[in-house]
Formats: sequence, structure tokens, C-alpha cells
Amino acid sequence: MCGIVGYVGHRQAQDVVVEGLRRLEYRGYDSAGIALVDAGTIASDKRAGKLANLEAAIAAEPLPPSTTGIGHTRWATHGAPTDRNAHPHLGQKARVALVHNGIVENYLTLREELERAGHELDSETDTAVAAHVLEQELLECDDLAEAMRRTCRRLEGAFTLVAVDAHDPTTVVAARRNSPLVVGLGEGENFLGSDVAAFIEHTREALELGQDQVVAITADDVVVTDFDGSPATGTRYHVDWDLSAARKDGFDWFMRKEIFEQPRALADALLGRHDGKGQLQLDEVRLSEDDLRTIDKIVVIGCGTANYAGLVAKYAIEHWTRIPCEVELAHEFRYRDPILTRNTLVVAISQSGETADTLMAIRYARRQRAKVLAICNTNGSTIPRESDAVIYTHAGPEIGVASTKGFLTQLVACYLLGLYLAQVRGTKFGDEIAAVVAELDKMPAHVQTLLDRAEEVYALARQHADTRSVLFLGRHAGFPVALEGALKLKELAYIHAEGFAAGELKHGPIALIEEGLPVFCVMPPRGRDQLHDKMASAVQEVRARGARTYALVEEGDDAAAYADEVIRLPKVPTLLQPIVATVPLQLFACELATVMGHDVDQPRNLAKSVTVE
Repeated sequence: MCGIVGYVGHRQAQDVVVEGLRRLEYRGYDSAGIALVDAGTIASDKRAGKLANLEAAIAAEPLPPSTTGIGHTRWATHGAPTDRNAHPHLGQKARVALVHNGIVENYLTLREELERAGHELDSETDTAVAAHVLEQELLECDDLAEAMRRTCRRLEGAFTLVAVDAHDPTTVVAARRNSPLVVGLGEGENFLGSDVAAFIEHTREALELGQDQVVAITADDVVVTDFDGSPATGTRYHVDWDLSAARKDGFDWFMRKEIFEQPRALADALLGRHDGKGQLQLDEVRLSEDDLRTIDKIVVIGCGTANYAGLVAKYAIEHWTRIPCEVELAHEFRYRDPILTRNTLVVAISQSGETADTLMAIRYARRQRAKVLAICNTNGSTIPRESDAVIYTHAGPEIGVASTKGFLTQLVACYLLGLYLAQVRGTKFGDEIAAVVAELDKMPAHVQTLLDRAEEVYALARQHADTRSVLFLGRHAGFPVALEGALKLKELAYIHAEGFAAGELKHGPIALIEEGLPVFCVMPPRGRDQLHDKMASAVQEVRARGARTYALVEEGDDAAAYADEVIRLPKVPTLLQPIVATVPLQLFACELATVMGHDVDQPRNLAKSVTVE
């Protein structure tokens, strides 16, 4: 989950590294640190708390000039978020500085070995252990890349390691196993980063690294090997967004900016999805149509918001294809011994493409010979590379920790997958598929309509600055929307929030209703009269017990009879309603957290990409 930057070239490394950390701080902000190679020594500073603490420290006591350096912004796993546990960590003789993302699972065994050999570790982290092991290997072979390979062969777990050697100011060496790392390719300079945001200001040419690889960068060269030292190659690609996409553009929060970017993100997610004959075409479907026709079960896996996108996918895929579809939390999936066959399609949803739980789940699925399709926003990330097919969401960079445009574009990708399967398997006619695609094409405009009325939702949020609990109700495809609305409040406002299927009310949750409790109710479109009427009855039940009810209803629905206040939604088909119904809940959570005085982009205890299990 941590953010990592490495640089060697002609610029001042401190400036490049700190700039990169600032754009990666969404990955973790428990502490930050930097190490520079200076005249045969390592110059380093690290501070608990946000990056601003480190910046203040090095402004008060500047580090020496250097053109080679590494940096780190941390989401704490091993060890409390203190100055002592912040990265970089130095080896026993301070010849090596190391930063790390991930978990070294056998660190206790290695620590005991080091301590028996006389090492004194000044941190409780697994990273400090890795730094001492690396330096120990370096003292034997006097080559940082070889020392890194030897170290990686001793480590167990998931990790990205980036290191410098005080005796070699020309080189930065890194390694990856089950954790993200990308190389930025410049002219007379090269970069390393947890993602391309780290170096996008300087280059848009990148090299994706494979599993279990070590890379050594100098100002003019990039050398990749596997952990055994055999030559290896990465895959070069061009980043199709620029620095402006990672800036706030006048918004107070990245999250708010990303909410308002959703019309464009949705349009991009839909762009080029059908050919001149009206046939749907997806990104990299490395599965034949015959393969897809043999599928007899679909399992959608994801965590958090991605899991809720999967719940929506279940409604759409089963309705359009008649294939049984299950939805699983990725971190539970492989531990329950699921039944998978060659005819199972596992759909893995991950914004970053590096979510550790989801990555481990797809590896399990592939060992069981199931087919795997990834839905992902990050080109070249691990999950798409290890899948049989991928649908990219094309949302652009999402910096805010709480997902917004990532979620809506995941929904679009799920719909496209369902329609594509229906096309291949012949379960829907071409004109029926075209009609749904035409409705999807209207979604950017519908979302823009909601954003134009954002102030109405903001005013509602400001009325609830002292609220300590909010409930969300939904039915059918509105139930995952209720779950997502509750998650956003938990993430951002730090208050009790729960989403329920409205039919569950009488089975227990109605006991939570008390005078004045805000309850958001995602109403099914009137076209589903039975569900709509049942949902209206549920709203009346909680209202009768003192709840303050807020109904999200399509235009034309007279909700005054059962709701205290109404939030109008554009009229869309039932299965597509989650796209529009989610937006007001995003706006509400963002504004409520703002008026409560919270950091919306960096909510406590969270990081953007969960790269450890």
C-alpha cells in the first residue's frame, strides 16, 4: 500500500523524490522519508505523519545535493507509525538504504539470525530486517543488483524493495514480488515508482516489470533480470494521461474533482466498444468465443467498492445471459475451497490491478484451471497481466482514497461484459444489445445533470454535521448502491453507516430506527411496480418510527406520500440505475466529511491500494 519513488539522473534527486511522494501520498500517509547518496555516505531523513512533516524537516535542515535518491510514504503494517519505523531503513553499517512496500512473512526468522550475528536493529519493522539482510549480502558480493537478487531469494511474502548503495551513486536497484513497481524511462535519467503518478511530470514512457524481477537503473540504462540473475525483459508502454489529471484543478479535494470527472470517465469507458457492424468489442479478450460459450458459472470477486460493483454485475449478467453468477469477497474466496472447473469464469475487479487479496484469488482460480477476466483501471498492472482477458475501465488516475469514478466505470465494464457474453452466446438479439448500449451512452449526460444539482445535496449534508449514524436501504440493483453509500460515509465521515436490503428490515435492522435517524432509500424505478411498492412500504415503516427519510427516485415518481425529502434521479432502466443513484451519495459523503473537518482525500487508517493480504 505504501508509495515508493526512486531516481537517478541529472536533476536534484530530493526535488524529484519529494514531488513523486506528494503524488503517491494517497497510497499511505503514516510517515514519509527520503535517502540520498552523498559522497560515499547515505543522507536520510524520515518523519511520522504526513509528507508535510518531512518537507518541513528538510527545509529546516537541508540534505546535501545529490542526483540519486529514493523515497517512501508509508501505510503502516509492521510497527507503529513512528519516526523510528518510518522508511528508509539503513543497514548495520549504513552502506545501504532501503524502502519497502509489502510484508516479509519470514522476517522474524531472519531477524533472529541477524541478532545472533551481532546486528542491532533500531526498528520493529520487517523492512529493517530486509535492509540488514541486503547489506549483509552486498558486503559479500560488492554488487547491489546481485545482493538484491540474493536477498529476494531469502525473503518470503509480497514485496517491492528499492535500494541505494552509498558506494555507488550511479545506480538504484529494485525488486518486485506480488507488489507494484514500474520504471519511468527518461532521457539521461530514469525513475522508479509504485505507479506512474510518481514520475508523470517528467516522462510518460514506462516499463512494466514482471513477477520476481530485479531492475537496476542508471541515468542511461535499465537492466532487468529475474531473481536468479537470468536476463529478463519488461513491457514498454506509453501513459495516456498527463500531469494535469493528477492535480486538483481548483477543487478542494481530489475526491470532489473525481466525482465531477465522472461524465468524462463514463464516456471514456464506453469509447470504442463496438465496431462498424454494431458488434461489441472489448479490450484484451484472450479467450475465444468458443471458450466463452462453454462457461456454465461466473464468479465475480473483489474487495470493498469493487465487491459492490460485482453485486450489480450479478443482476445484469444473470438477466442478460442466464448464466449463474456468484459474488465473493476476494479475501474469502480461496479459503473456502470453492468449486471451480474449466467452464468457470472468474471476474476479478480491482481499480489498481494490484489488490493483494484479489491477486491471490485469481492465482488460485488459474491453478484450478478456471478462466479469469480482469476489470481494472491501471494499464500494465499485475492482475490484468495474469488474467486471460481484461476490460480496462479507462477512468484515468483516481487519487482520492475513496473510489468514485473508479466505481462507476467498473459498473460500465460489468455491463459491457454481460452484454458481450449475451452477444457471443446468443441470449439477446443484436437490437436488444444495441438498445442497452444506447442507454449506457446517455449516462454521461445523466450524471452531469446530477452534478449540476450538487448544491442541493451539499445543503442536505450540511444539515447533518452532527449526525452519528445513517442507514441506507435498497432493493434489487439498489441494494449494492445502499452498501456503497454506507461505505463512503464510513470511509470519510467516520460515523456508523449501514446498507441493508429493504426486505431485511423486519428481520432485525428495524430495531435501529429511532427519532430523527437519517435513512436514504434507493427506490426502484416505477417500471418494477411490485418492487417499487414494496420498497415504498419499507420507507413508510421506518418513517412511522421516527426516521427522517430521503428517497432517491426517478423523475416522475410522486414520493411525497412516503418520504420526507426527495432526490430526483434521471429516468433510466432498472439495471442501469446504480450509475445515477450512486452519485448523490458520493456528493453527500464528500460534503459531510468536509463540514466535519476531516481530510477527505486521506481518510484515517486507509490507503488507496491494498497490496498486502
